[in-house]
Amino acid sequence: MRTPQLALLQVFFLVFPDGVRPQPSSSPSGAVPTSLELQRGTDGGTLQSPSEATATRPAVPGLPTVVPTLVTPSAPGNRTVDLFPVLPICVCDLTPGACDINCCCDRDCYLLHPRTVFSFCLPGSVRSSSWVCVDNSVIFRSNSPFPSRVFMDSNGIRQFCVHVNNSNLNYFQKLQKVNATNFQALAAEFGGESFTSTFQTQSPPSFYRAGDPILTYFPKWSVISLLRQPAGVGAGGLCAESNPAGFLESKSTTCTRFFKNLASSCTLDSALNAASYYNFTVLKVPRSMTDPQNMEFQVPVILTSQANAPLLAGNTCQNVVSQVTYEIETNGTFGIQKVSVSLGQTNLTVEPGASLQQHFILRFRAFQQSTAASLTSPRSGNPGYIVGKPLLALTDDISYSAINCTSCCLIPVSLEIQVLWAYVGLLSNPQAHVSGVRFLYQCQSIQDSQQVTEVSLTTLVNFVDITQKPQPPRGQPKMDWKWPFDFFPFKVAFSRGVFSQKCSVSPILILCLLLLGVLNLETM
Repeated sequence: MRTPQLALLQVFFLVFPDGVRPQPSSSPSGAVPTSLELQRGTDGGTLQSPSEATATRPAVPGLPTVVPTLVTPSAPGNRTVDLFPVLPICVCDLTPGACDINCCCDRDCYLLHPRTVFSFCLPGSVRSSSWVCVDNSVIFRSNSPFPSRVFMDSNGIRQFCVHVNNSNLNYFQKLQKVNATNFQALAAEFGGESFTSTFQTQSPPSFYRAGDPILTYFPKWSVISLLRQPAGVGAGGLCAESNPAGFLESKSTTCTRFFKNLASSCTLDSALNAASYYNFTVLKVPRSMTDPQNMEFQVPVILTSQANAPLLAGNTCQNVVSQVTYEIETNGTFGIQKVSVSLGQTNLTVEPGASLQQHFILRFRAFQQSTAASLTSPRSGNPGYIVGKPLLALTDDISYSAINCTSCCLIPVSLEIQVLWAYVGLLSNPQAHVSGVRFLYQCQSIQDSQQVTEVSLTTLVNFVDITQKPQPPRGQPKMDWKWPFDFFPFKVAFSRGVFSQKCSVSPILILCLLLLGVLNLETM
């Protein structure tokens, strides 16, 4: 007779006490995931990880062993399931061919699990997820087919959360196409009322200020632009065309141009054409831009050098502009009065990787009415001369007298220039002043002959200082001044030496007065 065996089947349920309901959440707010996805076990309420969910209970003699199984989603090919799969569009992948930090969807990072490398994932680099969370203490065991985790919220309370597959969170909003057919309909559906701005632009200033960009006008196209002074940028010194010339800022710049096809750029590139540097006018003052066509406000650019158009002759690009020099004359608040330009040109050989170095020079000077007065040279000092600077002189048609000589020639062979100068002005800042100059010539008579005569010419300059230095000023009184030793008509001797000059005179006067008082009392 066989003894029947009783088989016990262990059944587990997800039980919620009364009043406890699962709370859905897009993400566990303030929760921190633990290192293991903990679950409550059946023996003594211990915590177990998912790997321990299949652990066997101790075998009971005479009874079969039933092992509970945790149902989890399976991955094809036995690959690990990623709770945050890579997105089809990576919005934080901003650097082509390089890994963007904390961009968990950047395929250039070549990371299977980016969360193990990055400190966090940028928004939009992982799929949005939906979680349903309850207090972990009410969970006995989870048989949910969805991934689960235990999080720690900001209050230190452990929450058991189940990841719900909600694909609506990862839908992408696609941009609808707009064409001539539906443009009006979309504008009427989504558009609103328009309004006119009440902002009024300020009128241009009346005159140029130092550093202001200089306005130019192209009559052919009726376009207002700026006078450019290309400058080199970067390590290679490439020409930056947008660099404006500043008013009253005399300076020079150098830049380099590189050509992929010089044969085509030779006649098409305006930077190589001389005409592009003077085929415009300059506006006298900024307020001229309100009426640029008024010829009264336009200053033509005068070409002062020979300039030819670029020409491609065989393997050579001829007449290429290599240097541009602008001379601009100004008259205070009346603006720019005269502009001239001189150009330097060169030839370039057409070859791969051809380059050209260009120089741009701007010079500003005060406007002069007369041509003779405009030829001014730099000062040698102001108001006095500076040592080492040239002496300025005015010359006329004085002729050094002719001697009645038919068979000889009297020529000067030696010149001595005597310069009398003196320091004038304040002693703290004296100025060198030239008081007078004398020229002493020594002449020599040379006989008229057919033979070559050698004559030595000498020049001597002598500076004579005639400064009359004034008397030095008296110094200010000092606090440690004392009376001289023999100021009073008596001397005081001591047993060990003569009275020292360092002793004070006041005690001696007091002693004398006391002696006189005693003598007066004895005589009375």
